[in-house]
Amino acid sequence: MSLLAKAPPARLATLLDGLEPLPDHQFLRAPEIGAVMVRGRMGGSGAPFNLGEMTVTRCTLRLTSGEVGHAWVQGRDKGHARRAALVDALMQGPRADEIRMHVLDPLASEAEARRTARAAKAAATKVEFFTMARGED
Repeated sequence: MSLLAKAPPARLATLLDGLEPLPDHQFLRAPEIGAVMVRGRMGGSGAPFNLGEMTVTRCTLRLTSGEVGHAWVQGRDKGHARRAALVDALMQGPRADEIRMHVLDPLASEAEARRTARAAKAAATKVEFFTMARGED
C-alpha cells in the first residue's frame, strides 16, 4: 500500500491503462477527502506529540469477483485513491502476478531510483568534522 500511496498519480494511471481490461467494481466507500492527525516523537523514542493535520483521500471498492480493495493516499486526488484500491483488490485475485510485474515492480524500481538520487544529492553536501590533537598533554 505504501508503494501505491506514494506513487505519482499520473504514473499509476499510465501503468493501469496498459492492463486493459480492468474489472468492473462497485464502491463500498466512494473516494472521500478528509484529514488525519500526524503525530511525531522527539528522537524517535520520546513522548508522542501532535505535529499537525494532513489531507488524505480514502476509498474502498469490491470487484465483481468479490475481492475488496482499500486505499488511503495523501492529498485530494480521488482518482489516485480509486486506482490504488483497485490494485489492492486485483492483488488478491488470479491477476496478482501480472499486476506485480506490470505495476508494482516498475513503481518500486522508480521509487528506489528517486531514493538513490536523493541520497546522492544529500551525500554531496556532507561535511566531515575532525579534531586535531593539540599535543598539550
